Amino acid sequence: MYGEPALPPDFVSLPYANPDAPKGGRVVFGEVGAFDSLNPFILKGRAPWGVGSHVFETLLARNWDEPFALYGLLAESVETGPDRKWVEFTLRPEARFSDGAPVTVEDVIWSMETLAKKGMPRYANAWSKVANVVQTGERSVRFEFSEADSELPLIIGLRPILEKSDWDGIDFAQSSLRVPKGSGPYVVGGFEPGRFITFRRNPDYWGRDLPYNRGLNNFDEIRYDYFVDAGVRFQAVKAGVVTFYREVSPALWAGEYDFPAVTSGEMVREEIPHARPSGMSGFVFNTRRPVFADWRVRDALIHAFNFEFINGTVNGGVLPRAKSYFSNSMLAMSDGPAEGRVRELLTPFADTLPPDALEAYALPISDGSTRNRRNMLRAAAELAEAGWTVQDGVLKNDAGVPFSFEILLTDSANEAIANLYADALRQLGIEVRTRLVDSAQYNQRISVYDYDMIVGAWNLSLSPGNEQTLYWGAAGVTEPGTRNYMGANTPAIGALISDMLSAPDQAEFTAAVRALDRVLTTGRYVVPFWFNDKSYILHAANLHHPADVPAYGDWIGWAPEVWWADPQ
Repeated sequence: MYGEPALPPDFVSLPYANPDAPKGGRVVFGEVGAFDSLNPFILKGRAPWGVGSHVFETLLARNWDEPFALYGLLAESVETGPDRKWVEFTLRPEARFSDGAPVTVEDVIWSMETLAKKGMPRYANAWSKVANVVQTGERSVRFEFSEADSELPLIIGLRPILEKSDWDGIDFAQSSLRVPKGSGPYVVGGFEPGRFITFRRNPDYWGRDLPYNRGLNNFDEIRYDYFVDAGVRFQAVKAGVVTFYREVSPALWAGEYDFPAVTSGEMVREEIPHARPSGMSGFVFNTRRPVFADWRVRDALIHAFNFEFINGTVNGGVLPRAKSYFSNSMLAMSDGPAEGRVRELLTPFADTLPPDALEAYALPISDGSTRNRRNMLRAAAELAEAGWTVQDGVLKNDAGVPFSFEILLTDSANEAIANLYADALRQLGIEVRTRLVDSAQYNQRISVYDYDMIVGAWNLSLSPGNEQTLYWGAAGVTEPGTRNYMGANTPAIGALISDMLSAPDQAEFTAAVRALDRVLTTGRYVVPFWFNDKSYILHAANLHHPADVPAYGDWIGWAPEVWWADPQ
């Protein structure tokens, strides 16, 4: 995106892959929930994420050591104009789907158009900027854009390519358990909805000898077992049924991993640090609801969340707080006032933002006790300023309407946090209900924003781009299926995303992201939780990964591509 790629044209393998890794063996992951579809590209149904990552491929592929560079996968070459108004890909002649059919330009064009028209909203967002598609040769295709967007060539390069003939006579938008064909290193093996799915390494995989793939895709079988809840899954981990597990709770990591499989050495514990942005997770205010429309109310409820006490209770106090959406990285807003180019970008929108958006801002800090007295007094004062006062023990507005809302949950692990928060809010006279629903009902409700408050999470990268529109764009206030869970609707967000996408260099890009981070953080859309600055990985002793860990170090803890098993 900026400058030159880090790897030379004759690179042997990715820097964090072991080109000599042996092939064979298997790995078993544990998932909570179920699946009822094998189409991971549509809103209907719930598909295993492994279908998209193991079965399908893209024109270009990531090097996880570089946030702004992609390398050829299905495409042997890529060319783009100096203004990024077009991009042209030439397919590799050897690229094949799992049935042996060649990957063609027709497949590429059909995939792009179908995903945009019938797939998840994120596909339509970038496609709306494609003005024209032209086949320029037997294996080459050019995409012409309606506007300059430095990231669009990369976005198009990361779209999954499907086999057009595999979908003849089938409604792509309808959920089903039909096994799809892709060009990737694995094919779907056995599966049983609600119990398991396996992916079998394709011995005839066309790309196994590419430098990009050397040392990747080493397991003969990747299996995902599904469990009704996290507790049952953990029992499977302790029994050795699950051979690769990522723990998210440092408290559990410190106190619950002395079971026999660990003490005997059959399972190995690893802590892998990373340098990616914190992202954001926490209680999300649905500002479409009138009760959360006032930023002062949201600020009051942020003060009422006793982070230090809850973090100590849940995590042993070891996890840092997400101070902003891009904290833990060079893209994060500063704690002090906005300065320089960041301030210049924000100034035209100052009147539409909270009054302290351009000034120093930091999340409230408590003394760690159960009372959180100072912050609770601040919360009560802000609620009063916004027109909410306690009447007969109940917080009401001037019309006598009680302050009442529901926290919608789908993960029992968040129930304890919600209950602690609800107890604090009741001290302010707020009536809070918590409701735990199954994943199907939860997904349906969040798709149409039918909730007051949820626990939301956004994983953000060092290369944010068009997906930011899906996360916070104004269209998501009413358009179903986006990730604008809070209903953020301020012109500054759209303008800053546009600035970010059209940035001519890294400095301008960084300023735009820092300004966006400031708008989101001072907008008080989320009660921020904590984030893991390292991955806690438990794996079978016969599983290994390279010593070199990429900048996105915790990617090692999510994906099995670079791991291998001891030879049988």
